Amino acid sequence: LPVENVSWYEAIEFCLRLSLKTGRNYRLPSEAEWEYACRAGTTTSFYFVETVTSDVINCNGSEIYAVEPKSNFYNKITEVGSFDVANAFGLYDMHGLVWEWCADPWHNNYHGAPVNGSVWDIGGDIHRRVLRGGAWNFSAELCRSASRSWNEAESGLRMSGFRVVFSAEV
Repeated sequence: LPVENVSWYEAIEFCLRLSLKTGRNYRLPSEAEWEYACRAGTTTSFYFVETVTSDVINCNGSEIYAVEPKSNFYNKITEVGSFDVANAFGLYDMHGLVWEWCADPWHNNYHGAPVNGSVWDIGGDIHRRVLRGGAWNFSAELCRSASRSWNEAESGLRMSGFRVVFSAEV
């Protein structure tokens, strides 16, 4: 099962401890890195199709996104990879399951965002941090590749988790 009910600060601490243990620099992804990883070269709302049901991601299927029929609502966390739908990068559950913390402070829009994928740490609300990916109890619309939200950095909503990244040596 994915980690859940984690504050942004707890996710940062986990990355620090993992870095110390392994000697690699683990961290939370920037918002741009998260979306790049989610899309995996696609331009559609979801990395596998334009629309989606809860038959392929863990979301609230009782609320439709486009023209798809209503579908199951599992109403709980499921195991990572339960739907057997990885993106082209081999990543599972980028849509739905749990909201994932990003390193960036919250900005209301992308005006002035870095174009190199780095963390946008200038300006914004440092007390609020970006969440991406949607969650099991949210509609499919909020689980789209481009959907974004925020939470207070010290809060840990029941559906907030994280995914770690590290820079590969070149």
